[in-house]
Amino acid sequence: MKALMFGWEFPPHILGGLGTASYGLTRGMALQPDMDITFCIPKPWGDEDQSFLKIIGVNNVPIVWRDVNMDYVKERLGKFMDPQLYFDFRNNIYADFSYRHVNDLGCLEFSGRYPDNLLEEINNYSIVAGVIARTIPCDVIHAHDWLTYPAGIHAKQVTGKPLVIHVHATDYDRSRGNVNPDVYNIEKNGMDHADHIITVSNLTRQTVIEKYHQDPAKVTTVHNAVEPLSPEILAIPDKKGVKDKVITFLGRITMQKGPEYFVEAAAKVLKRAPHARFIMAGSGDMMDQMIRLAASRNISDRFHFTGFMRGKQVYEVLKASDVYVMPSVSEPFGISPLEAMQCGVPSIISKQSGCAEILNYAMKVDYWDIEALADAMYSIITYSAMHEFLKVEGKREVDEIKWEYAGQKVRRIYDMVIGNK
Repeated sequence: MKALMFGWEFPPHILGGLGTASYGLTRGMALQPDMDITFCIPKPWGDEDQSFLKIIGVNNVPIVWRDVNMDYVKERLGKFMDPQLYFDFRNNIYADFSYRHVNDLGCLEFSGRYPDNLLEEINNYSIVAGVIARTIPCDVIHAHDWLTYPAGIHAKQVTGKPLVIHVHATDYDRSRGNVNPDVYNIEKNGMDHADHIITVSNLTRQTVIEKYHQDPAKVTTVHNAVEPLSPEILAIPDKKGVKDKVITFLGRITMQKGPEYFVEAAAKVLKRAPHARFIMAGSGDMMDQMIRLAASRNISDRFHFTGFMRGKQVYEVLKASDVYVMPSVSEPFGISPLEAMQCGVPSIISKQSGCAEILNYAMKVDYWDIEALADAMYSIITYSAMHEFLKVEGKREVDEIKWEYAGQKVRRIYDMVIGNK
């Protein structure tokens, strides 16, 4: 089974949950002995783990013929891919793109991030996808999130192979309903052209059916999972260094994640437990606003804003925490509470999150209910038996939520769409 996947992020260079989910799912699927995955991203850095799949950098695929020799290509691209593949791609340039601004190898440049000209990069990605689809044989095309839906559609048109799209989030989640029409149209177009749609939760499935008018029979939920902790992460000591109870928020500090509810609840907790400390780890457009809100509530001395964290840093913060909180307003899934529970950290999540559908041993509150959120925080840091129960049962629960199982569900969807074709 050859799957041609289009993604936007891949560890260790990630900017959000999309890269984490892409890695976990492909690793889980690679355990199937006949699974052959080619995973495309805008810009690889050369240090990605390619032991279980093949990564293609869209920025290394030519769309304009350049007369270059093997030694030069090897010098320029050898760190990222087999140089012969460059020439294979070059043989499949399908139109005259000489009017486009390309580099010395005839390739488009990509930021590998979420730049201001994101819509242009998405369009460029779909142009390059035409070359890739003509070169790499596949049985099924799998596009992750709206950024790659146009690429997936183009690849489907070129190959005639079935297209599966993976909805990790919709613009309804990111914008609290204030939807960007350009993004909505890309999402809707991707769903309309897809042979099947995978959503990361039933919550997202409902959105896809109701807001994007998709046939329920075409939409299947495959919940996310977590990677087992590596020996390196298991070896991280608890560096807390304070006797105070530590309550942590970790994620993008944006409207979608509900950071203001965390700050307001923290102010209520501190009236009853003045020795609690709060960490807000992450970055985002609401960070300055949250710093000001903490100051206006006179709790700045109990608050720590760490900025963006990645990789090992995330687990160092989790292991130094007594409670993890995810008060998201609309969270398609939310992998971070599972990561916290793996570390034995009791978690509080909003009822408006997809992971609430599969977690029995996390406390659940409505994101807007600051009183309930404060009560939950206070209870866990005050009652040791409750903390211990959530710690032990929560860890046991998430240790059974495996990417391998998610991968098997995706494989059944592949088999179904190929059979239907």
